[in-house]
Amino acid sequence: MHGSLVPMASTSSSASDAVKLHAQGICKFYDATAALNPIELKIFTGELLTLLGPSGSGKTTLLQLISGLVKPSSGRLIIDGRDQTDLEPYKRDIGVVFQNYSLFPHLTVQENIAFPLQMRGQSDRVSATQVAGALDMVGLEKFGKRFPHELSGGQQQRVALARCLVYKPSLILMDESLSALDRKLREAMQVEIKRIHRETGSTIVFVTHDQEEALALSDRICLMNDGAIEQLGTPLELYDKPKSIFAATFIGTSNVISGEMVNATQIRSDISDWPIDIGGAPKNATPGRACSVAIRPEYVRIGDSGAGLLDGTIIEQIYAGSETRMMVELPHGSVFTVRVPGGAQRGRLGERVSLVWESQHIRILES
Repeated sequence: MHGSLVPMASTSSSASDAVKLHAQGICKFYDATAALNPIELKIFTGELLTLLGPSGSGKTTLLQLISGLVKPSSGRLIIDGRDQTDLEPYKRDIGVVFQNYSLFPHLTVQENIAFPLQMRGQSDRVSATQVAGALDMVGLEKFGKRFPHELSGGQQQRVALARCLVYKPSLILMDESLSALDRKLREAMQVEIKRIHRETGSTIVFVTHDQEEALALSDRICLMNDGAIEQLGTPLELYDKPKSIFAATFIGTSNVISGEMVNATQIRSDISDWPIDIGGAPKNATPGRACSVAIRPEYVRIGDSGAGLLDGTIIEQIYAGSETRMMVELPHGSVFTVRVPGGAQRGRLGERVSLVWESQHIRILES
């Protein structure tokens, strides 16, 4: 039965208000190149926070700064109320689960999991109890005598996670830990990680470039871009209320309309011959001011030509099982994406159609 490992904190899936980690203006420069610009970030006890972003966004650098593998150029790192900026990695109460698992090939599963306990001077009796609990937690109680090469990729990932859980670190870092798995295994491990997080109350920082993974796993997402924090919030906040063009297009798909304000509730854009109602006034809205808005494909409907807000031509239809994505080219060359459920289709390739949406689904972007 799962759950015999002693919880590290509350068994609630909700993070507490206590601050586990506070990055205060921390940054990293290599000569004149910024790998991470100065940032402020608080991670709360018991939460699973994902660092999400493309390659070069600064997410891995931030993880390395937290682990102590890299020293910051400036700024402070407070963990559990103590300044650990200059503390060596082995002195930090942090566990790391690497992308390549880093299991010892000559040791059994039990011996791999027991290794960090032995390094900490635990007795064999206590270690055996803790190892059994960790194996049970990750669902590998029958695999303790096997060697890593006898396990699947998903099972090796579970062993790596168990080895981290067994000594109950204050903070767990997971660096692209599921990227080597195929889609089905990755999705199964996402469910397992959420369960383990809920049952142990661990504080986890998870690094990924996969936005679907971040949406599925996280209590909060820290979206990073070009060495800075682009947006920080819950998965729902980042998906439903993106603040920038980057956030709107990196997390999911968005149709972005850029133009200039006509009045407090309308913009004029090259994609339309008439003003587009955006449903609300952006900050500092004045006529002539540049403005960008976004609408998700699932909120766009296809109607008969001339009956909607924009007219265009269907240039592609992509059936993906649970949905069909339709690409509609507008007269000025822009392409809108429309998402309809299952195999439902409206229109044929080459057909002229209109695009319709409700203004409350428009999101005004700050940048």
